[in-house]
Amino acid sequence: MIVDKKPELVLINLADVKTTEVEWLWYPYIPYGKITIIQGDPGEGKTTLVLNLAAILSRGDKLPETTKDAEPINIIYQTAEDGLSDTIKPRLAAANAKEDMFTAIDESKCRLSLTDNRLEDAIKRTNARLVILDPIQAYIGGSVDMNRPNEIRDLMTHLKLLAEKFNCAIVLIGHLNKATGLKASYRGLGSVDIQAAARSVLLVGRLKDDPTIRVMAPTKSSLAPEGDPIAFELNKETGFRFIGKYEISVDDLLNGTISASKIEQAEKLLMDELSSGKAVEQKVLEKKAEIRYISLRTLNQAKKNLNIRSIKTREGWQWHLPE
Repeated sequence: MIVDKKPELVLINLADVKTTEVEWLWYPYIPYGKITIIQGDPGEGKTTLVLNLAAILSRGDKLPETTKDAEPINIIYQTAEDGLSDTIKPRLAAANAKEDMFTAIDESKCRLSLTDNRLEDAIKRTNARLVILDPIQAYIGGSVDMNRPNEIRDLMTHLKLLAEKFNCAIVLIGHLNKATGLKASYRGLGSVDIQAAARSVLLVGRLKDDPTIRVMAPTKSSLAPEGDPIAFELNKETGFRFIGKYEISVDDLLNGTISASKIEQAEKLLMDELSSGKAVEQKVLEKKAEIRYISLRTLNQAKKNLNIRSIKTREGWQWHLPE
């Protein structure tokens, strides 16, 4: 009879554990050394969003709603749904990405899975700080039932340890299930243990009254205060562009509706821009309102509601909050 060898007991006293701080690829949305899930219905813009974020990171430029540049990083982008030559590379080129910062594992002879040694070897060889798997369902592995918690837990634990070992951000892109009326945390395909293993979960959806506008909103943030939803535009004529912070709840995003009125959105925009106490040029505020589809009339009404003052300078009119 074969008896399994008992694992050696190793105890860790917390007094001997050195406290460390979480590093962030994009605060507070994507941490280093952890798993992040970006999910949404098919066609909502998940992959396009991630590719444009990756393009920014490959150049070392500022990410949306951040203030400082970063060093360019190496990225592993693994996709089971799109061709590298006819889809991914053209999209990266359109996003002005540095293509030499991207690597993919050749799956022509053998499909990749989350427990595949090639994934660890690729991270080690390329020194990748970001690993993107699109979609997660394709990399679970044929022998694993993603609806069985006991099978998924070991898989996600392996991936979690991989992220920690190399201090890289692992981003899993996933589809939502077809159920309606559920919380966002129960809309992901497969066992809830997949989302339980992630430290950050982001939902991508579109607005029914303006389908060109898509929003990324946090549904889980275990390591930092929940970030603001970030909007972006997908337009056939003008392509992709980030809009910025957007006022919408996760429930409304799932339903494609907007609960906040345009006046409320305009008031929030002005408070966000002027809360530091510094005056801001009127034309800058008008431009930010324009890309959020807030009319000048609505912006001026919000200004009046908040008792915002105008100052005329050599450069033009500037707005500031009342003292």
